[in-house]
Amino acid sequence: MRELGSVGAHLALWVTSFLIAVLLRFEFTIPGEYVPHLWVWIPCMLAVRTAVFLAFRLFRDVWRYSGARVLRSIVEATLLSSVAYAGVIAILGYSFHPRSVIVLEAGISIVLAGGVRFLLRTISAYGLRWMARSGDTEAPRRLLIVGAGGAGEMLLREIARRHAARYEPVGFLDDDRRKHGRNIHGIAVLGAVEELPALAKYRGVRDVIIAAPSATGAQMRTIVEHCKAAGVSFKTIPGIDHLNDGRVTVSQLREVAIEDLLGRDAITLDMEAISHVMSGRTVLVSGAGGSIGSEICRQVCRFDPAALILVERSENNLFNIHRELERTFPHLRIVPRLADVADLPRMDEVFATHRPAVVFHAAAHKHVPMLEWNPGEGIQNNVFGTKAMADLSDQYRVDRFVMVSTDKAVNPTSVMGTTKRIAEIYVQALARRSRTKFVTVRFGNVLGSAGSVIPIFREQIARGGPVTITDPEMRRYFMTIPEASQLVLQAGAMGDGGEIFILDMGEPVKIIDLARDLITLSGLEPGVDIEIQFTGLRPGEKLFEEISVDAENAEKTRHPKIFVGRSRTITWEVVISQLAMLDALEKSTPEAIRRLLMDLVPEYTPVIPDAARVPSIEPALSVRRVAATA
Repeated sequence: MRELGSVGAHLALWVTSFLIAVLLRFEFTIPGEYVPHLWVWIPCMLAVRTAVFLAFRLFRDVWRYSGARVLRSIVEATLLSSVAYAGVIAILGYSFHPRSVIVLEAGISIVLAGGVRFLLRTISAYGLRWMARSGDTEAPRRLLIVGAGGAGEMLLREIARRHAARYEPVGFLDDDRRKHGRNIHGIAVLGAVEELPALAKYRGVRDVIIAAPSATGAQMRTIVEHCKAAGVSFKTIPGIDHLNDGRVTVSQLREVAIEDLLGRDAITLDMEAISHVMSGRTVLVSGAGGSIGSEICRQVCRFDPAALILVERSENNLFNIHRELERTFPHLRIVPRLADVADLPRMDEVFATHRPAVVFHAAAHKHVPMLEWNPGEGIQNNVFGTKAMADLSDQYRVDRFVMVSTDKAVNPTSVMGTTKRIAEIYVQALARRSRTKFVTVRFGNVLGSAGSVIPIFREQIARGGPVTITDPEMRRYFMTIPEASQLVLQAGAMGDGGEIFILDMGEPVKIIDLARDLITLSGLEPGVDIEIQFTGLRPGEKLFEEISVDAENAEKTRHPKIFVGRSRTITWEVVISQLAMLDALEKSTPEAIRRLLMDLVPEYTPVIPDAARVPSIEPALSVRRVAATA
């Protein structure tokens, strides 16, 4: 019904524009011999233009929401239909048809069709604003937008169109001084970010929206500091990698997160190379319900695989990721498989049934202290689970096998890091005798992953503190979950087999700085509202993590954020004999297992706290002793 109304309105506009064009051509006195022909010219023009507008789907747009794209389509459709109309008139033999009428009519038609849309859009915006304000006793909140770029402009249009009763934008702030003094839809760029506190006070600003999706972590930190100094509420839009089709909406606004303060440049992916590996092929992800595994699944789905096999031993995690992917990617075949990677018969059944071409192995035990207390389970999952997955990938001729590893495998001081290093060694050894391209991707801590420091700190802050840190000098490398997962896909597409890819983690971050930032983002003051306490290192921990060792000779690859290191090679026979010894001692005492791990991985230097020492109250002396070995 709405389309019929749109057709009728357009017909009226076109008749009007044609008559105006004829009147202008004959100076408002139409010669008598032309009047009868109007009954042929006008229907011909209406028929041709209706057909072209139908082809351009211009009868379906909602006029009050029309923008630049619709206007461009109107211009193209009008010009095309005018040319077609001229051809029809020529075929019918109306050689005396005034050609200037066709040109005039096209211009008037564009003005009328576009102008009416713009008028309705303006009336609708102001009407909605007036109605919303008249029915609301609270005045709209005065707002500053940080970022006078494309994202800020889209946000301003969204606010004017849908949220005028809630927000009243008073200006933009941007550090690009070339923009200062300019207007965006009537709203001025008032100055630089450093002027935020003064401008907020002078103009009565209550809210700030940070519309800078490509801002670095340092820039976000500066903006947040100015917002805190101004005492205003502040929110941000998602990073540029998370905007839906590049569009900005008020519904996307969220609180500034710690990830924003540590953010780095957006990752550039070789989409063609990744698509060549993933598109139209069956991909299997182990640990699919975990923090990294689930994000790898989301990223893989972007490349339209033939099927995605989710392998996960936690029923709840598998249920959640399967439901999410089916909802987000309904056109894809998503297959959930409840299975333990160390269960060889079950995994053999999965491989035999689905025949994956690409395997991402993200299943692992990762909590350092937990594996210090249960080393046998770490060996079972991290070593023999990886071995089972790698052996089956070789047996079933998988094209690529990508193992997710950790910086804790470098000069390990924990059972967790050592088991991951042994898994790396096995995968590298198998790569030298298999057609499958086996690669390993090694990176550090992932912000916000389950059981990581950020969720723990948030929980402690919510309880009122204290926030506990092992040592004031502890540093870690951090990545966001999407960043790490995207680089895993990129490295997997690059590998020829046998490489250990090392992701550029940037600069290490002091854990105490993370804690202070989280407390501040919660609206509290460190040391006043929330105390910070130092507890000493836990079993297996070290103060400083490493990404690579000098012996690996890390080299650049064609991707600026991915390096490749080649560790010392170990013969297949030695690797197999070592795994046999490890298998025999898997159920032995933790002390015996550690002694064997030291023999298998000479770089392993275990950090074993005194048995009587409670991890939460370790003395400072112990921290210093460990620091010397790290």
